[in-house]
Amino acid sequence: MEIKTTAVAGTLESSDIQIMIMNGSNGIEITLESDVAKAYGDQIRSVITDTLKSFGLTNAKVKAVDKGALDCVIKARTLAAAQRATQTTDKPALEVL
Repeated sequence: MEIKTTAVAGTLESSDIQIMIMNGSNGIEITLESDVAKAYGDQIRSVITDTLKSFGLTNAKVKAVDKGALDCVIKARTLAAAQRATQTTDKPALEVL
């Protein structure tokens, strides 16, 4: 799957996460900003990586700004950003969730 444009999903509200996906060439690179990164950073990165791989993306730069999102929210926002970035929003890939 190919990233065609930079895309964003999510907000900066409490209990949400904002995911920005850009074209990358060195695997999945994640920059994470989170108040709970010490405790949950590895889990957040893992959920993002697993979701992108399940969607079929292997090269992407991801900027994530977490405000206390649960795993299900992280997956949904990551999938929405990935579909926007690959311009495949007309073919929902809900099986990734």
